[in-house]
Amino acid sequence: MLFGRSKKNPISISDKGVVDWKYGTCGYCSVGCSIEIGLNAEGKPVTTRGVGGADVNRGKLCIKGLTEAQIFEASGRGTTPLIRDKIFEDWQETDWDPALDRVASEFKRIQKQYGRDALAVISTGQIMTEEFYTLGKLVRGVIGTNNYDGNTTLCMASAVSGYKRSFGSDGPPGCYGDFDHTECLLAFGSNLPEQHPIIYWRLKQALEKRTFPVIVIDPRVTMFAQMADIHLPITPGTDLVLLNSLAHVIIDECLHDKTYIDLHCNGFDELAELVKRYDPTTAAKICGIDEDTIRHVARVYAKAGAAMSIWTMGINQSTHGSDGVCAINNLNLITGNIGIPGGTSLSITGQCNAMGTREWSSCSGLPGYRVLENEHHRQEVGNFWGVDPEFFPEKRGLFQTDIFPAIETGQIKALWIVATNPMTSMPNSPRIRKTLEKLEFCVVQDAYRDVETTQFAHVFLPGAVWAEKKGCFTNTERRVNITLPVAPPYENSKPDHWIFSTLAQRWEQGQNMHFPEDTADIFEEMKQLSVIDDSSKGRMLDISGMSHELIEKNRGLQWPMALGDTSGSPRLYSNGVFQFADGKAKLLAMPYIENNECPDQEYPFWLNSGRVVEHFHTRTKTGKVGNCNKFSPTAYMEINPDAAAELGVEQMQYVRLVSRRGDAVVLAQLTHRVPYNMVFIPFHFHECVNRLTLGLLDPYSRQPAFKQCAARIESIDQAEAARMNTELRKF
Repeated sequence: MLFGRSKKNPISISDKGVVDWKYGTCGYCSVGCSIEIGLNAEGKPVTTRGVGGADVNRGKLCIKGLTEAQIFEASGRGTTPLIRDKIFEDWQETDWDPALDRVASEFKRIQKQYGRDALAVISTGQIMTEEFYTLGKLVRGVIGTNNYDGNTTLCMASAVSGYKRSFGSDGPPGCYGDFDHTECLLAFGSNLPEQHPIIYWRLKQALEKRTFPVIVIDPRVTMFAQMADIHLPITPGTDLVLLNSLAHVIIDECLHDKTYIDLHCNGFDELAELVKRYDPTTAAKICGIDEDTIRHVARVYAKAGAAMSIWTMGINQSTHGSDGVCAINNLNLITGNIGIPGGTSLSITGQCNAMGTREWSSCSGLPGYRVLENEHHRQEVGNFWGVDPEFFPEKRGLFQTDIFPAIETGQIKALWIVATNPMTSMPNSPRIRKTLEKLEFCVVQDAYRDVETTQFAHVFLPGAVWAEKKGCFTNTERRVNITLPVAPPYENSKPDHWIFSTLAQRWEQGQNMHFPEDTADIFEEMKQLSVIDDSSKGRMLDISGMSHELIEKNRGLQWPMALGDTSGSPRLYSNGVFQFADGKAKLLAMPYIENNECPDQEYPFWLNSGRVVEHFHTRTKTGKVGNCNKFSPTAYMEINPDAAAELGVEQMQYVRLVSRRGDAVVLAQLTHRVPYNMVFIPFHFHECVNRLTLGLLDPYSRQPAFKQCAARIESIDQAEAARMNTELRKF
């Protein structure tokens, strides 16, 4: 008798007829996996594989990377520019010159009639860094609107704000290699196995070599929480309370590193006084973690020889997101866990090049972490670009989340949306729909014509996908890696940097500036700008030692990397010098203010959201990949079996989920992964979660609180629900 594997068919991998492999970097999340794309005899990309010699992923890929070759000729690709006079009318195909002429003339008309800032630009985290730089050069140096932001405001703005408030600059200070050295890991609002599978694999590799405690703070019993040594199922939105309480225990029990604090930090006395209000007994009643557990976690963390903290959207997407990041930084600073192997405060970014837009796009200021508020920075960039520094505004304009209310009030009349999809990604999508209808002129630039936001556009510009062009991404650990073109742009689509540079020529000022055609030349320009500085200490974001050739040869290089260096720097602040004028970090005393929308009698459930491993953001790409859809085909809701039983909800039954903003029809999945008073929905589906979310904003980062709102569950006719769900997915 045969048992086990011998009874089953052996695993086989079909021969895709690959005759050549081209190097690239995965175009999905921020892990930054090195990837090779296989081409068949006709030169078409047919498959992918991980690169064994690359430090980040060491040959591994997740399901999205393994199926990435399927996006090149997927349904819905933009084939040629489209124009129309009114939204919802039929599109007319056109060529690039008429389309760009229309865009330029409408931008000029609106700015002349209403003022320069009546035009807004919302960018992405998914084009090449060289393209981000070119777009920033166009928007800041030619078009001149100050209402310019990236959709990274929806995911990483609180991390950016927190780094700036604590350390004086953006820039994650640690690296993946810290897993190999740490003696304690705190993970806040992060579900690594589904959000960043390859980073999770790196962690598991480190744990196989030696053990250290892994502590996961998350309201939901995620896959990560299930493998953790300690899981803290915190009350949504109360991370700051827990973090202040951990700091209270560390200081109260003299577990802090006084020497490091005296040498490298300001604000300790104010922090120590503030956290006295957050003793574990008091904090437990707010955050839902019992006082003994708070004390135990604080001691484990503080007594470790090296301890690191990681987080993702669970911290950032909150009205206390920026404060939460600063409070994480506080813990690392008071224990001396910054800039040492295994000791770091590491935000794990969402999009493949969210770091590139933070560094070089000029969304929040000027390239290279320069700020508009600094006169010397305006002069540096103006002189380098050949632009009068007086042309630049003296402070940053509206964040993405403030741009939409400004459309509602008539302050903004035109909108250019580049490779992002706010009709699905923004909270309270019924409101966003009404807002977009108010625009006089809207441009959507995307690789796919069928993104939901395109229905509100007057011009559609088809962009090339990631491996139809050459350029760099920066990953979570500041590693710059390159993608080589494996195929020409699809039909009449164009690389984004070509679109930006060609559009710039429609302005006299753009004709007088230099816009390189080749991305390698753009990178060389960025290198020069990375070392121009108004002070003697130089710039932290130094890429002058890099080149496209060196990046490809080394399978990625981390900044800072100065001219003459043979490798990049894995960590920031190893010398204890931070980016404030006095070189010291700031410990911040931050009280918790309760402003969440909490469950009540009418809306008794917390509504939580997050990723699933098969999909990426609004499914613009993964929604077209068979294997990704096969395993996660439709919107669903996780609900606790006890709560479901009380409501009469059965497994895989349609229900209507209702909030104060709107409703959504979802399939119920009964699971103990969520507590009795919570439901969880993946955020990828247009017809679902953001019809419900509140989107209160963090006061510093202006990032929405996607994860803290209240909902109720209603029964619905099953046949009608199936029909409604099908109809909703059309829009």
